[in-house]
Amino acid sequence: MRPGGDGFVGAGLCGEAVAEVGVGEGVDALVLRRVPAGEASWCCCSVPMWSARSVRVRAVWLARCRRRGRALHYLHASDEQFDAIYSVFGAVGLVAPELLLPAVAQRLTPGRVLAFSIPHPQRGGRSPSGDDRPRRDHVTLPDRTRLPIARWEFDTGRWTKHLSQAGFWLTSVQEFQDARMGLWSTTLLIRARKL
Repeated sequence: MRPGGDGFVGAGLCGEAVAEVGVGEGVDALVLRRVPAGEASWCCCSVPMWSARSVRVRAVWLARCRRRGRALHYLHASDEQFDAIYSVFGAVGLVAPELLLPAVAQRLTPGRVLAFSIPHPQRGGRSPSGDDRPRRDHVTLPDRTRLPIARWEFDTGRWTKHLSQAGFWLTSVQEFQDARMGLWSTTLLIRARKL
């Protein structure tokens, strides 16, 4: 599934204002641009943390994105409204939901979609968080360096509660499996609409 495609955010985003709250250059970043008519609706881009170190990749990324910056700061400072906001293993799940989700709701047009993918909270036999606190986790970079991170690993019920508190209603949840990982789901895809 590509961001902005029919299976992720939804169809009909041509000419719409779309934002991604991703990981950008190693921090939660917000990149956005208006999708021109006739162009694929998934134009918003995010560069993984390890790729952003490449000068060539960074130059391409910056040229494709109209604005960039720390997601939470931008969402609070901007008065721009968006028709869709998505996060592909980005800021959602890596930033406190009680801070990020209300900020996203402020910038999303009523009735429009927030879609995000996160690592499944039960991947590899884990258990979802029993409270609202983050867990310690890590990401492994291509050079096999382990980078420590905080991650909010909620089950669907807890995500529903946080989305509801921020002014969203849950519209769908999908679990994806990777055959290489056995019976455990590896990814959770959540879609919600702003009330």
